[in-house]
Amino acid sequence: MPTFNLADLFEVVVDAATDREVLVVGDRRLTYGQLDERANRLANHLAKAGIGVDDHVGLQLLNGTEYLEAMIACFKLRAVPINVNYRYVEGELRHLFNDAQLKALVHHRQFGPTVDKVRTEVPTLTTFLHVEDRSDATTIDGSVEYEESLAAADPARPAVGGKSGDDRYIVYTGGTTGLPKGVVWRHEDIFFAALGGGDVTRMDNWITRPEELAERLQDNAIVALPTPPLMHASAHWLAFHQIFTGGKVVMTPLGKFDARLIWELVTAEGVFMVIIVGDAMAKPLIDELATNGANYATDTMWVIGSGGAVLSQVNRERILELLPNRMIADGLGASETGTIGNKVGQGGATFVLNDQTAILGDDGLPVGAGETGRLARRGHIPLGYWNDPEKTSRTFLEAGGHRWVLPGDLARVEEDGSVTLLGRGSTSINTGGEKVFPDEVEAVLKSHPAIEDAVVVGVPDERWGSRVVAVVSLAGSVAAPSLDAVKEHCRGELAGYKVPRDLVVVDEVVRSPAGKADYAWAKDAALAAVG
Repeated sequence: MPTFNLADLFEVVVDAATDREVLVVGDRRLTYGQLDERANRLANHLAKAGIGVDDHVGLQLLNGTEYLEAMIACFKLRAVPINVNYRYVEGELRHLFNDAQLKALVHHRQFGPTVDKVRTEVPTLTTFLHVEDRSDATTIDGSVEYEESLAAADPARPAVGGKSGDDRYIVYTGGTTGLPKGVVWRHEDIFFAALGGGDVTRMDNWITRPEELAERLQDNAIVALPTPPLMHASAHWLAFHQIFTGGKVVMTPLGKFDARLIWELVTAEGVFMVIIVGDAMAKPLIDELATNGANYATDTMWVIGSGGAVLSQVNRERILELLPNRMIADGLGASETGTIGNKVGQGGATFVLNDQTAILGDDGLPVGAGETGRLARRGHIPLGYWNDPEKTSRTFLEAGGHRWVLPGDLARVEEDGSVTLLGRGSTSINTGGEKVFPDEVEAVLKSHPAIEDAVVVGVPDERWGSRVVAVVSLAGSVAAPSLDAVKEHCRGELAGYKVPRDLVVVDEVVRSPAGKADYAWAKDAALAAVG
């Protein structure tokens, strides 16, 4: 589909489902037609401010309709929305704003003071819109209030020529280490790799022409509730998958993670699918349902999807005790690969990959059963990293007649053809010449009844090079388990060299808003406690 960008595809659905509800956030309920009009108004406002083809527009926003409106508005102009992590401080923002060469920024008002401190050091950034959020933060000089800008703008679709599948989509990812980096995709590639390709089942039954999006619309639209922040790719990928298949997206206002409110929304909106990030979100949802389940109607909810972090077996079992016969599905993907695998059923880190994905050895060829290699995808993959040819050359390679992207994950091929994800090489621990992958150890630790959350890191060791340290928080008011008790628990599931040699108990394990472990924080905590 080389002649259609993502805005064109969105408009195909709008024209076929104008009056169907698509977004529910707090008191705001939008139909497809209303979402289209708001995105048109924003696009026309930005165009008057000089934003056009290939210009970069930062989105420093909490969850809300404004996030998706701004992305669609950019696509309509052939501009490029740039996701900005709203937890970033001055140094990180300064780097991202300059690296992305932002020309405009749409932000919630509360972030204005921090942006104001760095804006003079970003020469390209000249246009600001702020979304009210009940904060009393000082607004940036010259910033226009979002709703006022929409009210004054033309509601018609902007006339922009040259739109195609070659238009750009960029997602910034911080990873576990290093500065934020932008992954550059073509619209066509991200549509098929991460936004579902028009297939409501996500089974790669992709459309072959835009009109099929309208032809495939179902009478009973699926209602999905993403709990992670839209600033992370997986959350807005889910939202656009819903939009392109005529579904509805329900979100908590400003993206606040509130287990009680989420179950209230499931009840009120007839939510079919809830998306979480591993145990960090599963645990409070389970606890609320176990305590106050009689207050909620969950008969419409049949799918719990998880990705980005481990959903332990103990929490899977708790979910199924409270919600029998539901489907728990784990997704596998990355900003550099899109969605590449899935798993339904048991816990752990073993996945079935799609046909575009393989595990490659050092020679660039697929490895056999029992062997370990690097996760790789071909076909619909990114063009590379924004403004970083060196990293692009390290991450993308030509082998076997294909162009592959290798995001850095290591995996082992099992006898049945499935693969067990071992984690990022950058977080692996080398202890006495053996590699330990934190994900595997963390999953075992979290099955201990006294441990609520865990992150595993390596600290320097004179004899072994590094030793494995478990940084854990406790489940409720239970007594901390002894190191010996934790070791004994782990020995039944892990080889001896993987068993933690030290245990550090903290009040709370620090994670990102999307539930991903902060390994830098955990390593500092481990070093402070055990040296």
